[in-house]
Amino acid sequence: MAKFTDLDKLLQQFAGSTVPGCGCVVAQNGEILYEGYYGLADIETGKPVTADTVYRLYSMTKVITCTAALILFERGKFSLNEPYHKYYPEFENTQVAETLPNGGIKIRPAKNPILIRDAFNMAVGLPYADGNSYTEHELRRVLNELDSKGKFTLQDQVRAFSTVPIRYDPGSHWSYGYGHELIAALIEAVSGMTMGEFLKKEIFEPLEMENTGYRFFGDIQDRLIKMYKPDGEGRFVEIPGRDDENFLPDARYEAGGIGLFSTARDYTKFTQMLASGGVYEGRQIIGRKTIDLMRRNMLNDAQMKDFSDSYNEGYGYGLGVRTMVEPAGVANLSVGEFGWTGAAGTWASIDPSEGVSVVYMHQTMPNNEQYHHHRVRAVAYGCIK
Repeated sequence: MAKFTDLDKLLQQFAGSTVPGCGCVVAQNGEILYEGYYGLADIETGKPVTADTVYRLYSMTKVITCTAALILFERGKFSLNEPYHKYYPEFENTQVAETLPNGGIKIRPAKNPILIRDAFNMAVGLPYADGNSYTEHELRRVLNELDSKGKFTLQDQVRAFSTVPIRYDPGSHWSYGYGHELIAALIEAVSGMTMGEFLKKEIFEPLEMENTGYRFFGDIQDRLIKMYKPDGEGRFVEIPGRDDENFLPDARYEAGGIGLFSTARDYTKFTQMLASGGVYEGRQIIGRKTIDLMRRNMLNDAQMKDFSDSYNEGYGYGLGVRTMVEPAGVANLSVGEFGWTGAAGTWASIDPSEGVSVVYMHQTMPNNEQYHHHRVRAVAYGCIK
């Protein structure tokens, strides 16, 4: 059986070698079992990583967004099988950019509407605009137009996305992308609040997450860890944090898929709530059965082929989270363990059957996620009695 001293040794091995610095918290049934911080948050000044270090969550924002939306689902504000255009009519006549056998593109009406569950499941056909498909080219065009007009809001963005022909008929495939921007816009539509307002009221304040948000406040900016990339010769070069401008007080954009900052301790409060049936210090934040719904694999065979890779081996995908469906030969985890990852190296794992959560954070691009996260996962869960 592993010991938490093994986790100390692993993080010490990472720090200054594969990442400048990192932190990790392991908790069970509301109690912190392990907390460790190693290396530097700022190489130039020698500032160490500590419990107060603030990290960019990037896509770990998604788990918070989907939890927030499911709080509204529990209140009867929407149903998962409703068409998204019920709340944003701009999506009523969604078009598909179908690739023909000769490589040409045919723009045609979608065979079925985008459902709210498709947005949760990343099955809307709006991938991140990093590739060369027709849809991705159009997404880049739309995003550039928004940028050219100055500061824009989440709803400005989502309405602009409605003009882009999607890559496939809704629900037929899985592609990582802007689905959770649609979910965040849904939260705003049915709650009458901005994302920042809703998250603060329903999640951050009840969970006493005092270091988490979209906009800098207090001394958060001073505590934000620097972003680095390896130079290939054993050193790290500081780079600008992608989208850091959205942390500034005059920003307007509050996304669903990215955008939050937090500490390892703060995010542990959130993950422990989910690992404990939705309860935090006696307060019910979300229902236990809703968490079970969230972590149920909802991908069909075609979508599983789209989703599966070596990093996600053994997992399916639920309502905004990866969920373990077959750990045999892959990981020392329970079926139903769930969580997600952030682009700069943040990672969270939640196991309600054991009441356990693990939060690990560093800030490099590329994040070398498989090397770091799978090792932390193996050691942390090896310590659970």
